[in-house]
Amino acid sequence: MYQLVIAEKPSVARSIAEVLGAGEQKEGYLKGNGYLVSWCIGHLIELVSADTYKEEWKKWDYGTLPIIPKDWQFCVKDATKKQYGILKKLLLSDEVEEVICATDAGREGELIFRLVYDYAGCEKPMKRLWISSMEERAIREGFDNLKDGSVYDRLYQSAVCRSEADWLVGINATRLFTVLYHHKLTVGRVQTPTLAMLVEREQKIAEFQKEQYFITHLLCEGVDAVTGRIPGEEQAKQVAEGCESHKALVVEVAKEEKNVQPPKLYDLTTLQREANRYFGFTAQQTLDYTQSLYEKKLVTYPRTDSQFLTEDMKQTAADVIGAVYSVFLEFNVASYEADIDRVLNSKKVSDHHAIIPTMEIEKTDLAKIPGGERQILFLVAGKLLCATGEKHCYETVKAKFLCEGITFEASGKSILQMGWKDLEGQIKKSSKEGNGKEETEGIPLPELTQGMSLLVADTKVTEHYTSPPKHYTEDTLLSAMEHAGSEEMDDEVERKGLGTPATRASIIEKLVEKGFVERKAKQMLPTDDGRKLITVLPDVVKSAKLTAEWENKLTQIAKGQQSAEVFMTEIEQMITDLVKTYHEVEESHKDMFASDREIIGKCPKCGGNVYESKVNFYCEHKDCDFALFKNNRYFASMKKEITKSIAQALLKEGKAKVSGLYSKKKDKTFTAIICMDASEKYPQFTMDFERKKQGKKSNYR
Repeated sequence: MYQLVIAEKPSVARSIAEVLGAGEQKEGYLKGNGYLVSWCIGHLIELVSADTYKEEWKKWDYGTLPIIPKDWQFCVKDATKKQYGILKKLLLSDEVEEVICATDAGREGELIFRLVYDYAGCEKPMKRLWISSMEERAIREGFDNLKDGSVYDRLYQSAVCRSEADWLVGINATRLFTVLYHHKLTVGRVQTPTLAMLVEREQKIAEFQKEQYFITHLLCEGVDAVTGRIPGEEQAKQVAEGCESHKALVVEVAKEEKNVQPPKLYDLTTLQREANRYFGFTAQQTLDYTQSLYEKKLVTYPRTDSQFLTEDMKQTAADVIGAVYSVFLEFNVASYEADIDRVLNSKKVSDHHAIIPTMEIEKTDLAKIPGGERQILFLVAGKLLCATGEKHCYETVKAKFLCEGITFEASGKSILQMGWKDLEGQIKKSSKEGNGKEETEGIPLPELTQGMSLLVADTKVTEHYTSPPKHYTEDTLLSAMEHAGSEEMDDEVERKGLGTPATRASIIEKLVEKGFVERKAKQMLPTDDGRKLITVLPDVVKSAKLTAEWENKLTQIAKGQQSAEVFMTEIEQMITDLVKTYHEVEESHKDMFASDREIIGKCPKCGGNVYESKVNFYCEHKDCDFALFKNNRYFASMKKEITKSIAQALLKEGKAKVSGLYSKKKDKTFTAIICMDASEKYPQFTMDFERKKQGKKSNYR
């Protein structure tokens, strides 16, 4: 008898199989030593499309909304049917007595496995492998401490609620506003509030009115003392002229020693933010690089929201720190004892601890690691050293001067101890942000005491303008997503913001793919379509606060603090109210999505507008597959191309009278009525003659 282990990816399955001694390669799994080790390929099972439930849900029409299934249905994804078939056979095999879930240890990993387990109808005992590293030691410890699968039932409920809520919001809101505005408007539970933040920021920038101001400087004996903001240039010049060749009296000197504590370790979001800032990586690139490093056993589990290690990892951390110093010689800039205790806090570790390197880095030729992955590994290694490093200490000096009745101020900074900033400097040297330059260590003031007088050697006036808010970068957008809605929540609420560390990258990518956001250098800018979409959508589907509250409730469901049924009832009620409330378009918004393109006709499948391109006549709705290709094979067989007038007739009447059709058999042209049936995947055509009605049928596009 065997234990069946199901991982999330083939590479992870191979690593686990190697540790378990399951080395015999079979089709879709590995076998040996009492184990069968197989894998999913991401999500194998998905929620079915709306039209699977009811025939009337095929058509995009206001009258069919809201679409709320009574009993949720799932199906096997077309692209993964083969692997699902292998898993089902293994799950139901008489040789298998127990199943071990070894998908990624998180909400989505739980969903991927459970859907396969349930859909296959498996009822065998289930255990859960929960690990944060792919190192051999971690895998062995994980198998020595397997937990009963039921321990993670609530996590699974949370994952199902997330999936179903996203489906409900996406299907209903997308269809509702697409029908109302006669233009494909994709709405997502998390992506739309994220887009709204981008649009709001750009609006603030556009509405910003810059204000000019001036500052007067006194240059005296190594000191640059300045006034506050002066509204007019003439006034600033008068101040400068009045102080020329006079003396400035030191009326106040304040010195203060300050410390900057080391940073925390990386969770996924802070890693993505800094990788964007240092190397220009997108959030998705960073996740992909880190996931690859995890599968190569070089870093711990990436999809974490914790920045601490558990208290039993002190020796592990010490060993890894030693390994980092031996592998990354760039960090041998300071000598001090690592303060590991400051990164240990079991109470602040939920599912997974912070991201750190593993001991495998000592056994790996890092020169063979691809460039992007090596840069991420370098960041993760450097952050471990910074987080356990010495504090950064400096002294600030603030001095006030009086000259001809006007107050001036000067400030200086002296570094007392570089501490962890020494290590950070090495990271910046290798990054785009650092450009290979040393960090400025602060400019100290000369020794000043109260009552001193300094001769004003020169004066100058500088011109300044107030600055608008900055455009979002992927770094600052991730931060905004992480903290969205936090300021409006009670302190005791577990703040999760928009999405999770594991999903924020894909949310950003979807906005870019759908044409709502564009990347311009490091900036993330909403497109015209993105701005229009947010303009017409109500707060209930674009509110960051509401979506953050939902995310918090999903976390509570996973912890048994919130009812899954109550949560889904709230989502369904919100969708129902949305459809009831928004049934017509405001007058000012009616032409919001008007297009210069000529409408050829209405789509026979979904009712959307059909437009002409160089090669075909296509439906405006991206998820509708209707298209009439101009060089359609049926027409081409009679040496005819579908013209605009033919397409218009086919779309309006379902048939078109076409002349100039060529008969190869008779070697002459003729006229006939071509009828179109668009009920199947590809349009089908039949030919009618005035005296002989019937004929030839084709499903050529």
